Amino acid sequence: MALSSSSPVAVVAPCRFLSPIATTASRDLLSFAAAATRRRLLLSTTTTTIAAAMAAPASSCKVIDSHLHVWATPQQAKEEYPYFPGQEPTLRGDDEFLLECMSEAGVDGALIVQPINHMFDHSLVTSTLKKYPSKFIGCCLANPADDGSGIKQLEHLIVQEKYRAVRFNPNLWPAGQKMTNEVGRSLFSKAGELGAPVAILTMKGIGPYIQEIEELCRDYPATTVILDHMSFCKPPTNDEEEKALSSFLNLSRFPQVYVKYSALFRITREAYPYEDTAQLLSRAISHYGANRIMWGSDFPYVVPECGYKGAREAISLVAGKIPVSLSDLDWILGKTVSQLFQGAWVTP
Repeated sequence: MALSSSSPVAVVAPCRFLSPIATTASRDLLSFAAAATRRRLLLSTTTTTIAAAMAAPASSCKVIDSHLHVWATPQQAKEEYPYFPGQEPTLRGDDEFLLECMSEAGVDGALIVQPINHMFDHSLVTSTLKKYPSKFIGCCLANPADDGSGIKQLEHLIVQEKYRAVRFNPNLWPAGQKMTNEVGRSLFSKAGELGAPVAILTMKGIGPYIQEIEELCRDYPATTVILDHMSFCKPPTNDEEEKALSSFLNLSRFPQVYVKYSALFRITREAYPYEDTAQLLSRAISHYGANRIMWGSDFPYVVPECGYKGAREAISLVAGKIPVSLSDLDWILGKTVSQLFQGAWVTP
């Protein structure tokens, strides 16, 4: 009788005429077969569980990457889209490579964030947005120059070039200046007036910038805010880190604040699939709700870390540790960002 993972193990009583040696051999054979069957069942169950966790949500919702970058190839940089001096990339980040990665991972669209590699020259990203209008929307980079020229540039990029958001990088403010200076306030206010969310990058952690962010949120409630990469909060290991995470979570009291659960390789202390970030996601959901949280890969930086497809799959694996409901996972993987940027990622 053939043994399989779908049929019970047959237990056959040994024949009374068999010798003790034959009887022992038969029992050993049956024990071995039963153990093998259990192993196959366990392997089958484990494989099925992993496959289910990595599968896309059982819904028709689009999967949208809320945070990635594109930049020119070296050839494109020579001919048309130069890199900013000192910011030459070491990774491939062209839009054709991105599209290949998205197709493999089953990602339907993305928000492209202007990369530091091209600084305030948005021509490369603009060209990608125009080539693939149903696939991508853009987040420009705020220019906080003292002369206020960045305010006109912001308006041009949003009104004329159809960018949908703007990034604030406090490291780009003039030395000694804060995001709450006159130019910063004007940029923040103008973004709200134009309906463009402000995505804030806090590479040094949220601690040094929490007062500025709270002040801007309090004074300009009409401006939507997005906190990139969970504000670089890692699973806390001491009181100082717990305080930083609490500051990040307490910003949920401002209803206009959203969160990117993105670039997991930057906020983890573990190897792929970054399961320690499950506690961060759980606490973020408890404070913000899944409808204010969105997934982002941080392509192409994520490629050498775990691959683009791996970044997409990690979300489902981590979510399974909490666990996150399929409905909440839908919000995180696409519904939140789609609702925030209504009219985007619509196939003509």
